[in-house]
Amino acid sequence: MVTSSTGNGEGTGMPDTLPLARTNAEARLYVSLQPCPTCDETRCTFRSSVITVDGVLASRYSGECPRCGEQRVYEFRLPEEILPPPANSVRFGADHASELLDPGVWLWYSDVCSRQVPASTAGLDDRGLRAARHALATAVAAVEETLKFVPATADRIPGSAFTSAQGRATYTREPGRFTRPRLEALRDTYAAALSR
Repeated sequence: MVTSSTGNGEGTGMPDTLPLARTNAEARLYVSLQPCPTCDETRCTFRSSVITVDGVLASRYSGECPRCGEQRVYEFRLPEEILPPPANSVRFGADHASELLDPGVWLWYSDVCSRQVPASTAGLDDRGLRAARHALATAVAAVEETLKFVPATADRIPGSAFTSAQGRATYTREPGRFTRPRLEALRDTYAAALSR
């Protein structure tokens, strides 16, 4: 689990036990989904910084809960190779599956993003068009993250991969969505819409 400290905000995790955040985008998504341990509020403005934990570089995201004032701190291991954010798309990580979010959360988040895209972009100004394209690009990237959990020798994600309450709930509602063909079809549909 992510090292979450309160009070003075000093991290307590050893670098090799901190979870890996493959990109800033993945870390920010993770912390945005975490409830405050005191009041369950999910809203929080986090500041990021690079710190040293036992001589090893790590990233820290800290913020104050707007409801109860709790100091929230999350620390992550940095990847060996830093992936720069792409210019016109969204990327949460390299080829390996996320250690922070399970496949059910990724597909749920893809659904959230795709619902932000209007059925028709007619009448949208430049800002609205950019927001719609970013939401769709994020939906594509989240489906790609879901696909990374499909074993190379299988055609579906095993139930054991769903480790969070949100992820298990998404899987339980419709387990058939977590097959390679269904996920690839969904990704390709979003990608085709993005290319138009």
